Amino acid sequence: MKFDVLTIFPEYFDVLGVGIIGRALNEKKFEVNTVNIRDFSKDKHHKTDDYPYGGGAGMVMTPDPIVSAIEATDPDHEALRVYLSPKGEPFSQSMAKELASRDRVLFLCGGYEGVDERAIELAIDREISIGDYVLTGGELPALVVINAVARYIDGVLGSEESTVEESFSSGLLEYPQYTRPQVYRGLAVPDVLVGGNHAEVAKWRAQKSYEITAERRPDLIKKEDKD
Repeated sequence: MKFDVLTIFPEYFDVLGVGIIGRALNEKKFEVNTVNIRDFSKDKHHKTDDYPYGGGAGMVMTPDPIVSAIEATDPDHEALRVYLSPKGEPFSQSMAKELASRDRVLFLCGGYEGVDERAIELAIDREISIGDYVLTGGELPALVVINAVARYIDGVLGSEESTVEESFSSGLLEYPQYTRPQVYRGLAVPDVLVGGNHAEVAKWRAQKSYEITAERRPDLIKKEDKD
């Protein structure tokens, strides 16, 4: 799988060289190609923004460098072209799995007060948001989505089971996890987890998952009931 990332701050994506994702990149389990939008600006100073029509605070990214960068990077429109935006559809675990089934995804990272709407109309297939808040640019959202999607690519994780029982995969939040020592500062691992009865462990985990979800994200319980 290949990710193309269009940004005015390509250095943001150096962090992808760290940890599990970095190892997977080195092993060529997937590919990330960063493209500097400034390289496609016709302005002598490589400017990519201008004042908004109609007035208002801040600057807006101009359409031509963006559209030119997208067309040069994906000339045959082989990639799903995604704009990371607070106005987009909410990102979810099921969406991460869906995106992982594609061969190529292109991310446009906006900045300033946003992107000229014509760039979106001409060159973007889908808008995605990672939450109901505003950041200074789309770079962090792109990193979040790449990380979540990459975990579903074959060979990225040490165990494919890692994506099966985690939070949101079943529609609920994940149960508590424990490791050695069995007692730490007076707090002991629940007896059921050290008893060797796998059926009871599964039952305990399911119950805890439900309880935690009901307490912290009751909206997910209601969604599960509707489904």
